[in-house]
Order: sequence, then C-alpha cells, then structure tokens
Amino acid sequence: MPKLVESNTDAPTRLLETNGETYAYRRFGTGDGPPLLFLQHFTGTLDNWDPAVTGAIAERREIILFDNAGIGRSSGTVPATVAGMAAHALAFLDGLGLVDQVDVLGFSLGGMVAQQMVLDRPSIFRKIILVGTAPRGGEEIMQLDKPSLGQHFSNPELKGYDILQKIFFTPSAASQDAGAAFIERLMQRREDRDPPSDQEAIQAQMASFREWEQPHGERFSELAGIAQPVLVINGIADEMIPVRNSYWLAENIPNATLMVLPDAGHGSLFQYHRIFADHVDRFLGSQTKGAPL
Repeated sequence: MPKLVESNTDAPTRLLETNGETYAYRRFGTGDGPPLLFLQHFTGTLDNWDPAVTGAIAERREIILFDNAGIGRSSGTVPATVAGMAAHALAFLDGLGLVDQVDVLGFSLGGMVAQQMVLDRPSIFRKIILVGTAPRGGEEIMQLDKPSLGQHFSNPELKGYDILQKIFFTPSAASQDAGAAFIERLMQRREDRDPPSDQEAIQAQMASFREWEQPHGERFSELAGIAQPVLVINGIADEMIPVRNSYWLAENIPNATLMVLPDAGHGSLFQYHRIFADHVDRFLGSQTKGAPL
C-alpha cells in the first residue's frame, strides 16, 4: 500500500495554470468537510508552514498550502496591496474549481488577505481562522525597524530560518526552546523546496502593510460585513503585529471568538502547535452556527 501523504515534509508541489498565471501549491490530507486554504505570512513560502501544524490538521481534513503571485514558484509580481493578493488567491480557487465552499486560515499577512477575500466574495467561505494578524486600520503592523525587532534584523549572525526563533517567539527559555524545535521541523523537508522571497517581494509586501493600515471610511466598519464564524488567535507578546489588533478583530467581527496564548509571540501557532491544531479541528468540525468551539 502506498504511503499516505499527510504532511508538508513530503507532499509534492503542484502547479496550476490559470488566467495567464502559474500558482504553486501543495494539497494533502483527508476527511469530511470543505478543504482548508492556508495563506502565508510576510515573505513566507510553502516551506514555512510547520509540519506539526499542517500534519495534525490534515489527519482530519484536506488542506491546501498556497504561494501567492511572485512568491516561491508562483509566477508574476507580488502585488503591493492586500486587495491585489486577494484577487490572485480567488483566481487560484477558481482555477481549482473551488467555487462552492471552502474554509480559510490566514496567518499574519495571510490573515489580511483572508479578510479581503471574504469581503470580496463571501458566498464561497464557510469558516475563517485569523492568526497573528490585524484588521484594516490596525496599528504597528510589521514595524520592523522598532528596537525590539530591529536588533534581530541587524544581527549578522542570524541567517536563514534562525531569525524566526527570535522574532516569532518570546525571550523566555520555554518559548526559545519551542522556537528551536520549530526551526528543526521546518528543515525536515529535504527536496522540492521553494526558493526564498527576494527583495522585490519584500518591498511589495511591506508596501501592502502600510496601505492596510489606512482605514476605509469609519475605522473597522468593514468587519461588520464578515458574517461567517471566525476564530481569532494570537500570542500575548506578539511584537510583529501586537495583540491589540486581534482584540479589534474580535470586537468588530459579529461572530468571532478570540483565543490569546500566554508567553507567545507572532509564532504562537507553532509554539503551541498541538493546542492550535486541536482548536482548529474543533472549530471547523463544530456543527453550531456560532463561532464558539
């Protein structure tokens, strides 16, 4: 019997050609319910998804990891707005034929893209998970030059994934140990890896953050248009997108539940990967119309 692929360590990278673009993605897992689309963080590729998270969730449902335009092996140019990224993600879903119902999990920048997708085409989305992200009009979004983050970005000894241990996790011994374990898991995939994001991609994504900080009309008013059940998760000590942004999401989305994890930063879902995967499974599997688990 062939091995059942249930993790990001060995799922093959696929390419979808649609609307003149080529999108890279990985699709694996099994179970009932709509597929769960994963939308990635700033500069992240398919390889930045923690196998401990994706593998656990894929045991009970199909998941789709997606490289937006200009990222990894996807063609095109990285849009300088979240709206542009959302348009690409919707075109990808159309190309896959997923036009009836899908769940979405957006982390960091991906959470902003998820919000925009749901507002642009609400009919195809069933449930939404927003992790370490911010609403339009949020504050202190990815201000990488502030001292708490700048010290790590200017440290020449932090190369590759090593910097993630510092900026995704708190300084506590327990959090740093979790960060080291996370880095080891990211390196489990040996072949068929994505190229890293280049400087052009970084600049475009940074421009999208600055545009996202500008409210449209009354601040946070757009969130009232998200009617689906939403699970909002963040670490209490997130330096990259401070947790107050998650409180604003929970306060202004009509059907939202908020979970804040202790002694955790931007990478709370990786530090508490078992708790995170368990709550995602409960939330997506709940038959109630409300957001509570």
